[in-house]
Amino acid sequence: MEPRKIAIVGDGAVGSSVAYTLMLGHAAKQIVLIDVNKQKAEGDALDMADGMSFLSVPKIVSAGDYAAIEGAHMVIITAGTAQKPGETRIDLLKRNAAIMSSILEETKKHLDPEALVLIVSNPVDILTYFAFKKLGRPANSVFGSGTVLDTSRLKTAISEDTHIDPRSIHTMVVGEHGDSEVAVWSATSVGGLSLTEYCAKCGRCKDRNMARLNALHEKVRGAAYEIIAKKGATNYAVALAVSRIVSAVFSDEHSVLTVSSYLEDEFDGAVKDVCMSVPSVVGASGVERILRPDYTEEEKTAILASAKGLKEKLKDLPL
Repeated sequence: MEPRKIAIVGDGAVGSSVAYTLMLGHAAKQIVLIDVNKQKAEGDALDMADGMSFLSVPKIVSAGDYAAIEGAHMVIITAGTAQKPGETRIDLLKRNAAIMSSILEETKKHLDPEALVLIVSNPVDILTYFAFKKLGRPANSVFGSGTVLDTSRLKTAISEDTHIDPRSIHTMVVGEHGDSEVAVWSATSVGGLSLTEYCAKCGRCKDRNMARLNALHEKVRGAAYEIIAKKGATNYAVALAVSRIVSAVFSDEHSVLTVSSYLEDEFDGAVKDVCMSVPSVVGASGVERILRPDYTEEEKTAILASAKGLKEKLKDLPL
């Protein structure tokens, strides 16, 4: 494999934003765009290449067909039909499963044995499971962007509420990247203090209760719908989320990220044979291990419900 080469399959709003974000960063060295609309991919590659003199570390950006996947350290799949206003991620399933099937068939022909596959297309948990099963590769090497973006959104919501830099806030959203996602308040901290401790010491407001926290999470849960209704797609923040995942892999950071991956037997056997987001250590080999926080009973119940909902939807996949 060529070091730090990435192939992006799908050059729509998300794919092109991912490519541009990676070009500005330092993780990737070579980026290849692959799309059914070859002229669009070629145009984006030329457009980005024109700005190389402005970068501290120039990259190689090009367009190609599926054969260009050969030698890639990571393949990022963003292709799929766009989520329509008012449409849930699950509504996308049947349309995008057909598209994903043809992509995976071609990708598999050119995928290096040690390459990683990152799924970004929605519904990401179900399509990650689909890709894992279709590609027949180790579970650590096929994973999805999951709730990495949702977690960032929750940090932003807490930041706006507390007036604290989001980088000083630690929290996570787990489960489905979608309507059944779960905010893990028990693992949330602000400046090293648990959320409960911070609120007790802050004194800025007197109504920081579960209703207020749930309102923050509801804002996070509905963020994509609001953005899609206003501009037709979400692309910039998800591109940053993908860039964060790529950096964790290429720099072998062992970072804890809520990516979506295959869970064989979790929560004492209550979650089996499904892909969803849980805190995971991400490094050079992909998903290296899964962490198991002490969730509250309420959080655990919600996570199990999320997994159950995903399992039901997997029955419609053409595997």
